[in-house]
Amino acid sequence: MNGPSIGIRTIAHRPLLRRLLRPVAVFALIVLAGAAGFSTLSGIHIVEALFWLLDPTSIELHFQNHDGPAMVVKAYAIVILSGLVVAGLWIGETLLSAAFGGQIQNEFKQMHIEQTISELEEHVIVCGYGTFGQTIAARLCEKDCPVVVVEQQEAQYQQALDDGLLAVRGDARDEEALSDASVKRAFTIVGAIDDANANIQIAITASQLAPTVTLVVRAGDRRDEVLARRAGADEVIIPEVVSGEQVCTNL
Repeated sequence: MNGPSIGIRTIAHRPLLRRLLRPVAVFALIVLAGAAGFSTLSGIHIVEALFWLLDPTSIELHFQNHDGPAMVVKAYAIVILSGLVVAGLWIGETLLSAAFGGQIQNEFKQMHIEQTISELEEHVIVCGYGTFGQTIAARLCEKDCPVVVVEQQEAQYQQALDDGLLAVRGDARDEEALSDASVKRAFTIVGAIDDANANIQIAITASQLAPTVTLVVRAGDRRDEVLARRAGADEVIIPEVVSGEQVCTNL
């Protein structure tokens, strides 16, 4: 994936970056407008114009030795510097509210999770963190098997984090979500959503991204099992059948 796409994805996954993007962009535009304006009005080099933004007293010194529209430039400087102060306060307010609201801590936590996932190998990706997915993840953790949960719903995603698991927020049917879960280095992918069609789509997407990964799909009935096999599933689990067999073994 190319650099710009990665940058867009990074911003999309970082609420704080999205909030900071606007005031930082405004600040940068004011800097550019100030430098361009000073250069145009006074005929100075763009580097010197940038220096005027850092040291406005240089404007007064410049017009002591050069002719030009001194009053216009000074008025323009007041407007630009006022804009920079407002934009700077906007950036500071955003950072302070994020700090006191715990958002910065959450951002660092998310970065740590993503870094950890990027270094995983031979892990199991559990797609869906409902009762079925939670049970699978818990049993895998008991065996010290690394698990990454992919969950689209906020409540289940937060539950996975609260349970101490690595988790990716997204739709497991999308290539992006599976890539974020390091699908190409995974050992097994489990389609654990309570929707056979969604699990079959996950299997199709996963098999395209990682042809050698083992695919385990939850199905609703025998007909879904046939479709899942055709989609590339190595193992198909029908919870009702499994639970029925367990009941019979205990009779």
